Formats: sequence, C-alpha cells, structure tokens
Amino acid sequence: MSKVRLGLYLVLGTAVISGFSVFLNSLAVKVIANSDVHTTAKNMVATLLLSLLIVTPLAIKKLMNLKLADWLKLIIIGLIGGSIPFLLFFKAVSLTTAVNAGFIHKTLFIWVSLLAIYFLKEKIGKWQYLALFLLFIGNFVLAGCKFISLDYGALLALSATLFWAVEFVLVKKWLSNIDSLVIGWGRMFFGSVFLAVYLLFIGQFNLLVSLNSFQWRWELLLGILLAGYVITWYRALSYLPAITAASVLVLASPLTTLLNTIFITKQINSVQALGVLLILMAIGLISYPVLKTKYADCKSEQFI
Repeated sequence: MSKVRLGLYLVLGTAVISGFSVFLNSLAVKVIANSDVHTTAKNMVATLLLSLLIVTPLAIKKLMNLKLADWLKLIIIGLIGGSIPFLLFFKAVSLTTAVNAGFIHKTLFIWVSLLAIYFLKEKIGKWQYLALFLLFIGNFVLAGCKFISLDYGALLALSATLFWAVEFVLVKKWLSNIDSLVIGWGRMFFGSVFLAVYLLFIGQFNLLVSLNSFQWRWELLLGILLAGYVITWYRALSYLPAITAASVLVLASPLTTLLNTIFITKQINSVQALGVLLILMAIGLISYPVLKTKYADCKSEQFI
C-alpha cells in the first residue's frame, strides 16, 4: 500500500473520531459545566495515553535524539495547538450559538489551504478548487443556510480556528525531521502543562481535582478519542498534502449531524441531507486521485 493511500485511510479514521468526539463533547460540557476544566482534564488523559506510547523503545529513542530546536518546536505546537485554541473554542461555544461556532470551525480547511499554498508551496487545480467550493457550500447548507453573526463568541471561535490552521501547517513542515508520534505527544504534553498553569493562574485548579468519578469517566472516554485523533491525524499529515488532509477531515461534520439526528433530534430535513451530499461529493473529488496514485511519495501536483 502506498503511503498516500495509507494517509487517506488514516485521515478518514481521524474524521470518524472527530465526528464522534464533537457529538460526545456536546454532551460532556453539560456534565462538566466549566469548559476550561473539561478541556484540561480530557487533554491530560490524552497526554497520559500518548506518554505510555512514547516510552516504548523505538519512540523513546526518537525523543532522545531531538535537538534543542526540535524541543522548542514541540513547545510551540503545545501552545498554539494544544492549549490556547482549546480554551478559545470551548469558551466560544458557551458564548455564541452552536451553529455559529460549528460553522466557523468547519472553515478550517479554507485557512489551511491558504496557508499551505503560500508557505508549503502546495498547488491545487480546477477540480480541487471545485471540491473546496463544494465543501464550503455543503457546510453552509448543513448549518441550515444561516449566516453567522460576528459576536464576541464567534470571534473567539474564529481565533481558535486560525490557531489550529497555523498549527497544522507548521506540523506539516516540521514532520520532515520529527516523528508524528513525537509531535503528537509534544502537542498534548506541553499543551496540558500550559492548561494546568492557566487553571492555577485563574484559581480553578481545585475544580479539576474535585471532579467526581462519573465526570472522570467522561473525560477518560474523550481523552481516549483525543489521543486517537492526534495519532491518526499527524501520521496522515506526514503522508498527505495539508490541503488534502484538512479537506477530507471535514467528513466529521456530517457524521456529527448523523449522530445528533439519531440520538437527539430524531429527524433530518432535506436541507441537511443536501449539505451531507455536497460534502461527500467534495471529499470524493479530493480522494479519488489519492486512491488512484501508486507513488510512495506525494507531491501536490499528483492531486490536481
């Protein structure tokens, strides 16, 4: 199996994990009322799981071979990917509507594409432009064809999304000399350190340690999913162009909608069905060249 095809399968797995995670997080925030505490707890669980993997003989050797500059990169990823955007986004969810926050987050592929074209020199052709357009329209339709209101919460959600876009592009660039598991561990480890310091600073660390067993079971489940997300996403990003990976990740959106339909609303309207169809068409346009290629290495031109 070629690396690009493996990368596609991995990012599809990431999208499935993300779809379930978004749905379950919407339930968990009702159990753990404080979004900062919830974010820190599940990130710490993910960090613990990744730490168990990083101490295996092969991984620990890669960790020990890191240079000072590489450690600084891990700290940066922990700050701009594993802490600040989590705080911003979950705060945004508490201040604006779910439609606003969700739609803004789903524009991540747009910002990643713009940054990847400029900083990573990735190129896209007419079919990929069409796919990106369909992704945007599909998410707009899936959100109910409602224009967002740029309130304070929406601006926080946009800030978080931009942080994650920068993170993804930096990770794609740094994966050339740092293993994906090591970067994933660094993101969660240093991110958790920053989050814990933040809770101490605002005087809410006691809320973290006072979570009951039922709340910790939620955090354990979401932490496992987050660890799976990080592992599959960073490995996929090491094999695929950033634009392709970020676009396929949008598949999480209709999956979350499906789960919400099955367990919450019990119904799906024709508008949502159209949005799902447009997203699936776009992902098909992006995925087909990947499935067709036989090359072990991927260059942007192969996906035009």
